[in-house]
Amino acid sequence: MIFTLHRYIFRELFRVFALATVALTLMLSVGLLVPIIQDYGVSPGQIIHLLGYFLPITLTFVLPISALFASSLIYGRFAADRELDACRASGVSMQSLIYPGLMLAILVAVANLVLSFYVAPAFIHRSEKSVKANAEQILFRNIQKKGYYALPKSEYRLYADQTIPEKNLLEGVVIIRDREDRSARVIAVEQAKVQIETHSTYNEARILAHNTYRFDEAVALYNENLLISVQFPPLLRDEIKFQRIEQLKQIQANKMNYYPIREFAMQTRAQLAIEMLIENINRQMTQSKDYYQLEDADGSRAYLLGAKGCRINPDKPNRLDFQGPIVLLQVDTERKTLTVQYDSIEGYMALENDKSEDLRFELILENPTWQRPGQTPTIAVRKYANNIKLPSGIEDALVMDNIMTTIDHIGTGQSVLKTKPGEILKGYATQWPLELEKVDNEIYAEVHSRLVLGLGCVALILTGIALGIQFRGGHVLSAFGASAVPGGVLVTFILSGKALTNNPSTPAMTGVTVMWAGLVVLVGLTLWVYRKLLQT
Repeated sequence: MIFTLHRYIFRELFRVFALATVALTLMLSVGLLVPIIQDYGVSPGQIIHLLGYFLPITLTFVLPISALFASSLIYGRFAADRELDACRASGVSMQSLIYPGLMLAILVAVANLVLSFYVAPAFIHRSEKSVKANAEQILFRNIQKKGYYALPKSEYRLYADQTIPEKNLLEGVVIIRDREDRSARVIAVEQAKVQIETHSTYNEARILAHNTYRFDEAVALYNENLLISVQFPPLLRDEIKFQRIEQLKQIQANKMNYYPIREFAMQTRAQLAIEMLIENINRQMTQSKDYYQLEDADGSRAYLLGAKGCRINPDKPNRLDFQGPIVLLQVDTERKTLTVQYDSIEGYMALENDKSEDLRFELILENPTWQRPGQTPTIAVRKYANNIKLPSGIEDALVMDNIMTTIDHIGTGQSVLKTKPGEILKGYATQWPLELEKVDNEIYAEVHSRLVLGLGCVALILTGIALGIQFRGGHVLSAFGASAVPGGVLVTFILSGKALTNNPSTPAMTGVTVMWAGLVVLVGLTLWVYRKLLQT
């Protein structure tokens, strides 16, 4: 008899639970996809695939809500129809009647933990692979649809008159770079080839253009070849909350596996490269009184630089300013001959992209006098020397494999920079351990929040059962509304705990304690509700 009764109650619970889960999952999954559709312009076929990939994420939140709704509704109706009284009169205890709801609560808690720790992150990674596999198609589709595409979290926007996706080509291209100093750079080119390379922790867009015209505030510049390399984060899984437990352990072991840390390290590396270059140039100028040699990336040109010295620009990261007078000799490396000499009073060098492993510089002289051998000197508005590579000695000292150790040593006797670091680099070095600690705290908070939410499902659903019986004479949704209040309290404790854990001024243990205190409060409330229920 008891088994039949338990089976009857569980069947009713599961029926309502399943229907509520399906309805809520469909509604919330579509809501999750809307930002992705707007940001990346995925195709209809990809939308169907992504809908399936996002189901586990939605289920993580939907399962507790559906189980709470089913338990409060079914037990409320069970009590309102006097079936509960009939069972009690037949000698069936209240504890025995709650077993089906307890079984559902345990199943939901286990499912929630498995989903949050393993299944949902795994599906997020699959969705990332799906989007990566079609990254170039997404770019071309956006240009076809809107006429332009903004590379995710970068300074570049691409406009094109025509796309040839099968050859990865764009025609009638205009590339706009909105720089941090609010100045714009416009690059016009007849044809450009676009490739997006995907890596485990970041993506890279490479734009190769021929016969380009670049327009700045003052002048236009012709370049025979131009390569733009832009790194940007994973499209969908660049947050701690989307990582599997194994990946969280990998991030703890090597923070460079987490893109925000990698991005910060790249910015620090770029500023360190600038200051090492200043150190080398000043040493060359003061000690040997000789020209400092620079080369472009393709090896066709070399530049011999002479100046009184150079210094850090305190207002603009990744830039060094020359102290005039400045002499720049442009040399043809194949013929070993001097092609042009430039003389100027003002000039500087700046990184073209600080978020790339392969650092490239741009040298700019203001109002230079230039002269070819045997010709009369001429005054120009501005001289650009593009695509200058980092000197090999500095490049070897800043290899990515050791970059975390290199940053740790900034300002110490083991630093690759022998002079005192500038304020910008000093700020990066000071912020670096805080960023690493922040990641550890985020991981700590995420693991405990998943545990608290999963275990809290049991107490929450049992509270829904008790309140469903208590509200048996009222509206069917009254019990569900009352049961949602403890759930809201638990979520508030979890969010507050995560905020405290991620706050640098608060010990991480404080935030974790707040999360578990929310679970303790919920369990205490559940015990109090059942005590009142058993008394009546």
